[in-house]
Amino acid sequence: MHPTLWVAAWVLLLKGCAMGQATQAASARTDVRDCSAEPPYLPPTATNTTARLAALRATMRAHGVHAYIVPSTDAHMSEYIAERDSRLGWLTGFTGSSGTGVVTQDKAALWTDSRYWTQAERQLDCNWELQRTIWVKSIGQWILEAVPVGGNIGLDPFLFSIDSWNSYSQALHGSGRTLLPIETNLVDQVWGDERPPPASSQIYSLPAEFTGSSWQEKVARIRQDLEQHTRHPTAVLLSGLEETAWLFNLRGDDIPYNPVFYSYTLLTNTTISLFVDEARLAAGARQSLRAGCPGPLCVELLEYGRARAHLHQYTQGNVTVWLGTEYTNYGLYGVIPQEKLLEDSYSPVMLAKAVKNTKEQELLRAAHVRDAVAVIQYLLWLERTVPQGKVDEFSGAQHIDALRRAQEHSRGPSFQSISASGLNAALAHYSPSNRSSRKLAVDEMYLLDTGGQYLDGTTDITRTVHWGVPTPLQKEAYTRVLMGNIDLSRLIFPPNTAGRTVESIARRPLWDVGLNYGHGTGHGIGNFLSVHEWPVGFQSNNVPLTAGMFTSIEPGYYRDGEFGIRIEDVALVVEAQTEHQSGEEPFLTFEVVSLVPYDRNLIDLSLLSPEQIRYLNTYYETIRARVGPELQRQRLEDEYHWLQQSTEPFPLASAATIATTMATTALGMLPIASLLSALLPGLQA
Repeated sequence: MHPTLWVAAWVLLLKGCAMGQATQAASARTDVRDCSAEPPYLPPTATNTTARLAALRATMRAHGVHAYIVPSTDAHMSEYIAERDSRLGWLTGFTGSSGTGVVTQDKAALWTDSRYWTQAERQLDCNWELQRTIWVKSIGQWILEAVPVGGNIGLDPFLFSIDSWNSYSQALHGSGRTLLPIETNLVDQVWGDERPPPASSQIYSLPAEFTGSSWQEKVARIRQDLEQHTRHPTAVLLSGLEETAWLFNLRGDDIPYNPVFYSYTLLTNTTISLFVDEARLAAGARQSLRAGCPGPLCVELLEYGRARAHLHQYTQGNVTVWLGTEYTNYGLYGVIPQEKLLEDSYSPVMLAKAVKNTKEQELLRAAHVRDAVAVIQYLLWLERTVPQGKVDEFSGAQHIDALRRAQEHSRGPSFQSISASGLNAALAHYSPSNRSSRKLAVDEMYLLDTGGQYLDGTTDITRTVHWGVPTPLQKEAYTRVLMGNIDLSRLIFPPNTAGRTVESIARRPLWDVGLNYGHGTGHGIGNFLSVHEWPVGFQSNNVPLTAGMFTSIEPGYYRDGEFGIRIEDVALVVEAQTEHQSGEEPFLTFEVVSLVPYDRNLIDLSLLSPEQIRYLNTYYETIRARVGPELQRQRLEDEYHWLQQSTEPFPLASAATIATTMATTALGMLPIASLLSALLPGLQA
């Protein structure tokens, strides 16, 4: 094409993109609230909370409370909670997994992090102020301005961890306001009969072939930790639901997507007390727990509601209770005398669970192979059906969930699928519903973040795809996210390295051009347990990385109102093979166990280094070797051929070589390059 025609075509294309972006932005604004309008505009996704707030305020007055704090968690500090415990969601209409609400007699405010700001603007009505932070200091300052001196700030002590309680206490210290524990939850009082009933499903034993060791072996290990500790604690208190489930190899269905059940455990040198609804224990589970009776491996079954009274009675003796402050609520903590406490951020059970033994590692690897089959089936299905206009976000999420359920040992999804097209993908934790769901289109980015629960492991994977012609910005941003994923995945680092010290490796390719993302870079993952498993990850409150830990690696980029990108893999921390060894312990690296290829249509090879391309090619060889045979075993021939095409090795041409070739063959294109450099920054702003 003649250079003049090239320029004209590019101008028309860019104008069209700009107009399209303006149209998208305008439509995007209609799905969030506008409280400055007269009358205020509320999207259909917002909840009317006027009556609920009025009822809560009346209850607050009856208890002499001037402000009431409502967190988003349950009595076990669970990230994901049962509908029965979704007090903040019921009161506000906001369904994000992280938030705090505060209600006074004339104000109400919600605090949440950047993942949920747009979601909150879609779900809150104008009774609520949105505070774009999660810091207790900010909440405390708001309370000090809203509540007069002498006022009482009420809260349920069973819904706050020790650390968060102390943070609120410190924020209000010396202010003349009183932090008032109220054991009867005021939201529950207002919720009344509409509150969902308690869980009633069976609690069952995990078959031996899906456990890393017997529960008796695990108990012996934790008792050894008690004996070897310098303070010689006499008991460990387990409050996190994952802790008890892992320790006894038991599972339940009390919380959606998480195979756990409501329980506490007090494990001493000679006794084991499990606080649980005994009537819900399957016969095999009860028999397993009682097989060692009488004796030190006999599990005493006590009612769930007796945990506090039993703990109070136990601590009357000459004892020391070891607990993790991150998962123990203040209601239990408060009955233990300070001199009888041994506090750590995480209990020894939480730390033991984080490091998978050889059998657990193999179980998780196997789960990821079958999970890859389901995701590959889905990606091929999308390629065939999206051009026909037959798929929307919600039907897509339903389809991937169905494909996973068809896999061996499946127990459903590990969280609500994030199936997000176009501007919705800019919301990092967006999930579609049958009320609001965009149709998938070939000319938009599509982000899929999903996971599965299998008897042998939990999975979590994110892929972002584009079936048409991505914009230069989309392609560059995707490639830089991929570069960050690769760079962290292939990193070799010293033992006892904290995840936070290497987290920036995943961000650097984005930082190089002034881009970033507002969420964490990764989290631990369980063996048929929680998809977000502490204390592993890359944040400041995670423990150092150790061989045997599994973590996700998930950099991203989100352009509000336009598109979102995330590439997430689960990786196992393993010993690295290095030329030299500088200490007694070997260096570490990651083995990626997620086995789904990336979208070739979005990769700009000119940005990748030869080392990054070699990594991709080696990774693709691994996918072929591990997933290919499973596809053939399941007689998925179309998917097998798709995999072969999608994992073709990339040419080892360096960015410098590509740049040189472009410069020598396209000198006549300089005016276009100048035009683009002038226009693109404005379009991207």
